[in-house]
Amino acid sequence: MKVLVVDDDRVLAEILAFTLQRMGVAVIQAYDGRSALHRWSEEAPDLIVLDVNLPDMSGFTVCQQVRAQADTPIILLTVRGEEDDIVHGLEIGADDYITKPYSPRQLVARVQAALRRAGGKSDTPSFPATRQAGQITLDLQRREVVVADNEPILLTPLEVELLNYLMLNAGHVLTTEALIDQVWGPQGGTRSMLRQLVHRLRHKIEPDPTEPTYIETVSGLGYGFVKRPDA
Repeated sequence: MKVLVVDDDRVLAEILAFTLQRMGVAVIQAYDGRSALHRWSEEAPDLIVLDVNLPDMSGFTVCQQVRAQADTPIILLTVRGEEDDIVHGLEIGADDYITKPYSPRQLVARVQAALRRAGGKSDTPSFPATRQAGQITLDLQRREVVVADNEPILLTPLEVELLNYLMLNAGHVLTTEALIDQVWGPQGGTRSMLRQLVHRLRHKIEPDPTEPTYIETVSGLGYGFVKRPDA
Protein backbone atom coordinates (compact mmCIF):
# COMPACT_ATOMS: atom_id res chain seq x y z
CA MET A 1 0.00 0.00 0.00
CA LYS A 2 1.14 3.53 -0.84
CA VAL A 3 -0.07 6.77 0.78
CA LEU A 4 0.45 10.32 -0.48
CA VAL A 5 0.79 12.83 2.37
CA VAL A 6 0.18 16.46 1.39
CA ASP A 7 0.94 19.15 3.98
CA ASP A 8 2.92 22.39 3.71
CA ASP A 9 4.01 22.05 7.35
CA ARG A 10 7.12 19.94 6.75
CA VAL A 11 7.56 19.03 10.42
CA LEU A 12 4.00 17.74 10.64
CA ALA A 13 4.38 16.01 7.27
CA GLU A 14 7.42 14.13 8.58
CA ILE A 15 5.51 13.08 11.71
CA LEU A 16 2.65 11.88 9.52
CA ALA A 17 5.03 9.97 7.27
CA PHE A 18 6.76 8.35 10.24
CA THR A 19 3.42 7.29 11.77
CA LEU A 20 2.25 5.75 8.49
CA GLN A 21 5.57 4.03 7.79
CA ARG A 22 5.26 2.29 11.15
CA MET A 23 2.04 0.79 9.76
CA GLY A 24 4.09 -0.76 6.99
CA VAL A 25 2.89 1.46 4.15
CA ALA A 26 5.04 3.35 1.68
CA VAL A 27 4.76 7.13 1.96
CA ILE A 28 5.08 9.79 -0.76
CA GLN A 29 5.16 13.44 0.26
CA ALA A 30 4.15 16.73 -1.32
CA TYR A 31 4.08 20.21 0.18
CA ASP A 32 1.76 22.13 -2.14
CA GLY A 33 -1.21 21.47 -4.39
CA ARG A 34 0.54 21.38 -7.76
CA SER A 35 3.22 18.96 -6.63
CA ALA A 36 0.51 16.88 -4.94
CA LEU A 37 -1.34 16.48 -8.23
CA HIS A 38 1.92 15.65 -9.99
CA ARG A 39 2.90 13.02 -7.41
CA TRP A 40 -0.61 11.54 -7.46
CA SER A 41 -0.53 11.21 -11.26
CA GLU A 42 3.01 9.83 -11.23
CA GLU A 43 2.79 7.43 -8.27
CA ALA A 44 -0.89 6.31 -8.27
CA PRO A 45 -1.16 6.05 -4.45
CA ASP A 46 -3.82 3.96 -2.73
CA LEU A 47 -4.81 6.84 -0.44
CA ILE A 48 -4.27 10.60 -0.10
CA VAL A 49 -4.00 12.34 3.28
CA LEU A 50 -4.58 15.95 2.24
CA ASP A 51 -4.28 19.18 4.22
CA VAL A 52 -6.96 21.75 3.35
CA ASN A 53 -4.70 24.80 3.77
CA LEU A 54 -2.00 24.70 1.09
CA PRO A 55 0.05 27.68 -0.18
CA ASP A 56 -0.81 27.59 -3.89
CA MET A 57 -4.25 25.99 -4.09
CA SER A 58 -6.59 24.70 -1.43
CA GLY A 59 -6.90 21.05 -0.55
CA PHE A 60 -10.50 21.34 -1.72
CA THR A 61 -9.27 22.18 -5.23
CA VAL A 62 -6.82 19.27 -5.18
CA CYS A 63 -9.60 16.97 -4.01
CA GLN A 64 -11.91 18.11 -6.82
CA GLN A 65 -9.26 17.60 -9.49
CA VAL A 66 -8.40 14.11 -8.24
CA ARG A 67 -12.05 13.13 -7.89
CA ALA A 68 -12.80 14.29 -11.44
CA GLN A 69 -10.41 11.62 -12.71
CA ALA A 70 -10.36 8.78 -10.17
CA ASP A 71 -11.87 7.36 -6.99
CA THR A 72 -8.64 7.40 -4.95
CA PRO A 73 -9.71 7.61 -1.28
CA ILE A 74 -9.03 11.02 0.27
CA ILE A 75 -8.80 11.96 3.95
CA LEU A 76 -8.82 15.71 4.55
CA LEU A 77 -6.76 17.28 7.34
CA THR A 78 -8.18 20.54 8.64
CA VAL A 79 -7.84 22.90 11.57
CA ARG A 80 -11.25 24.21 10.67
CA GLY A 81 -13.80 22.63 12.96
CA GLU A 82 -16.69 24.41 11.29
CA GLU A 83 -19.35 22.11 9.92
CA ASP A 84 -19.66 24.04 6.63
CA ASP A 85 -16.05 23.28 5.70
CA ILE A 86 -16.42 19.62 6.62
CA VAL A 87 -19.65 19.35 4.64
CA HIS A 88 -18.04 21.05 1.63
CA GLY A 89 -15.16 18.57 1.69
CA LEU A 90 -17.55 15.64 1.74
CA GLU A 91 -19.70 17.18 -1.00
CA ILE A 92 -16.76 17.39 -3.40
CA GLY A 93 -15.78 13.78 -2.86
CA ALA A 94 -13.58 13.42 0.23
CA ASP A 95 -14.07 10.09 1.99
CA ASP A 96 -13.23 11.21 5.51
CA TYR A 97 -11.73 14.06 7.48
CA ILE A 98 -9.60 14.56 10.58
CA THR A 99 -9.61 17.80 12.53
CA LYS A 100 -6.28 19.03 13.90
CA PRO A 101 -4.95 18.45 16.47
CA TYR A 102 -5.40 14.69 16.33
CA SER A 103 -3.74 11.69 17.93
CA PRO A 104 -1.55 9.23 16.00
CA ARG A 105 -3.99 6.47 17.00
CA GLN A 106 -6.87 8.34 15.41
CA LEU A 107 -4.89 8.89 12.22
CA VAL A 108 -3.88 5.22 12.00
CA ALA A 109 -7.47 4.07 12.59
CA ARG A 110 -8.85 6.34 9.88
CA VAL A 111 -6.16 5.38 7.38
CA GLN A 112 -6.60 1.67 8.06
CA ALA A 113 -10.36 1.96 7.55
CA ALA A 114 -9.93 3.86 4.28
CA LEU A 115 -7.35 1.38 2.95
CA ARG A 116 -9.54 -1.54 3.97
CA ARG A 117 -12.49 -0.11 2.04
CA ALA A 118 -10.31 0.70 -0.97
CA GLY A 119 -8.92 -2.82 -0.98
CA GLY A 120 -12.41 -4.26 -1.18
CA LYS A 121 -11.79 -6.65 1.69
CA SER A 122 -14.65 -8.47 3.32
CA ASP A 123 -15.09 -10.70 6.32
CA THR A 124 -17.50 -12.82 4.31
CA PRO A 125 -15.71 -15.46 2.17
CA SER A 126 -18.59 -15.77 -0.28
CA PHE A 127 -18.90 -12.05 -0.91
CA PRO A 128 -20.55 -11.73 -4.33
CA ALA A 129 -18.90 -10.02 -7.27
CA THR A 130 -22.18 -8.30 -8.17
CA ARG A 131 -25.44 -7.47 -6.43
CA GLN A 132 -28.76 -6.81 -8.13
CA ALA A 133 -32.01 -5.34 -6.88
CA GLY A 134 -34.70 -4.40 -9.35
CA GLN A 135 -33.26 -2.16 -12.05
CA ILE A 136 -29.93 -1.64 -10.31
CA THR A 137 -26.85 -3.84 -10.71
CA LEU A 138 -23.79 -3.13 -8.57
CA ASP A 139 -20.39 -4.50 -9.63
CA LEU A 140 -18.42 -4.60 -6.38
CA GLN A 141 -15.04 -5.32 -7.95
CA ARG A 142 -15.23 -2.67 -10.66
CA ARG A 143 -17.00 -0.22 -8.31
CA GLU A 144 -19.61 0.42 -10.99
CA VAL A 145 -23.39 0.63 -10.88
CA VAL A 146 -25.76 0.18 -13.82
CA VAL A 147 -29.26 1.65 -13.56
CA ALA A 148 -31.71 -0.03 -15.95
CA ASP A 149 -29.86 -0.33 -19.28
CA ASN A 150 -27.83 2.85 -18.97
CA GLU A 151 -24.04 3.20 -19.04
CA PRO A 152 -22.04 2.05 -15.98
CA ILE A 153 -21.38 4.75 -13.37
CA LEU A 154 -18.14 4.75 -11.39
CA LEU A 155 -18.55 4.90 -7.59
CA THR A 156 -16.14 5.72 -4.80
CA PRO A 157 -15.36 3.02 -2.20
CA LEU A 158 -17.68 4.66 0.34
CA GLU A 159 -20.50 4.89 -2.19
CA VAL A 160 -20.05 1.20 -3.01
CA GLU A 161 -20.13 0.29 0.69
CA LEU A 162 -23.32 2.26 1.30
CA LEU A 163 -25.17 1.11 -1.81
CA ASN A 164 -24.21 -2.52 -1.29
CA TYR A 165 -25.51 -2.49 2.30
CA LEU A 166 -28.74 -0.77 1.27
CA MET A 167 -29.31 -3.23 -1.57
CA LEU A 168 -28.51 -6.18 0.69
CA ASN A 169 -31.32 -4.98 2.95
CA ALA A 170 -33.71 -3.89 0.19
CA GLY A 171 -37.22 -3.28 1.51
CA HIS A 172 -36.02 -2.63 5.05
CA VAL A 173 -35.29 0.59 6.88
CA LEU A 174 -31.71 0.86 8.19
CA THR A 175 -31.03 3.21 11.07
CA THR A 176 -28.58 6.05 10.69
CA GLU A 177 -26.38 4.48 13.38
CA ALA A 178 -26.30 1.10 11.63
CA LEU A 179 -25.33 2.70 8.32
CA ILE A 180 -22.58 4.81 9.88
CA ASP A 181 -21.14 1.76 11.62
CA GLN A 182 -21.28 -0.31 8.43
CA VAL A 183 -19.68 2.32 6.19
CA TRP A 184 -17.11 3.92 8.48
CA GLY A 185 -16.60 1.27 11.16
CA PRO A 186 -16.22 1.69 14.91
CA GLN A 187 -13.99 4.75 14.50
CA GLY A 188 -17.09 6.33 13.15
CA GLY A 189 -18.47 8.75 10.67
CA THR A 190 -21.12 11.31 11.53
CA ARG A 191 -24.71 12.00 10.56
CA SER A 192 -23.48 14.86 8.39
CA MET A 193 -21.03 12.58 6.59
CA LEU A 194 -23.80 10.04 5.95
CA ARG A 195 -26.16 12.73 4.62
CA GLN A 196 -23.53 13.93 2.18
CA LEU A 197 -22.74 10.38 1.07
CA VAL A 198 -26.42 9.68 0.43
CA HIS A 199 -26.65 12.99 -1.44
CA ARG A 200 -23.71 12.05 -3.70
CA LEU A 201 -25.07 8.56 -4.35
CA ARG A 202 -28.53 9.85 -5.21
CA HIS A 203 -27.05 12.20 -7.79
CA LYS A 204 -25.44 9.20 -9.48
CA ILE A 205 -28.32 6.72 -9.50
CA GLU A 206 -31.61 8.61 -9.18
CA PRO A 207 -33.49 9.85 -12.28
CA ASP A 208 -34.39 12.92 -10.19
CA PRO A 209 -32.23 13.29 -7.06
CA THR A 210 -34.66 15.86 -5.60
CA GLU A 211 -37.39 13.20 -5.59
CA PRO A 212 -35.52 9.94 -4.92
CA THR A 213 -37.20 6.69 -5.86
CA TYR A 214 -34.43 4.22 -4.94
CA ILE A 215 -32.96 5.53 -1.68
CA GLU A 216 -35.75 6.78 0.56
CA THR A 217 -35.39 8.82 3.72
CA VAL A 218 -37.46 7.60 6.66
CA SER A 219 -37.82 10.54 9.03
CA GLY A 220 -36.46 9.90 12.50
CA LEU A 221 -35.05 6.49 11.56
CA GLY A 222 -32.67 6.37 8.61
CA TYR A 223 -32.72 5.21 5.00
CA GLY A 224 -34.06 2.32 2.98
CA PHE A 225 -33.59 0.92 -0.52
CA VAL A 226 -36.73 0.59 -2.62
CA LYS A 227 -36.53 -2.34 -5.02
CA ARG A 228 -38.32 -1.01 -8.08
CA PRO A 229 -39.53 -3.67 -10.54
CA ASP A 230 -37.79 -4.02 -13.87
CA ALA A 231 -39.22 -1.84 -16.58
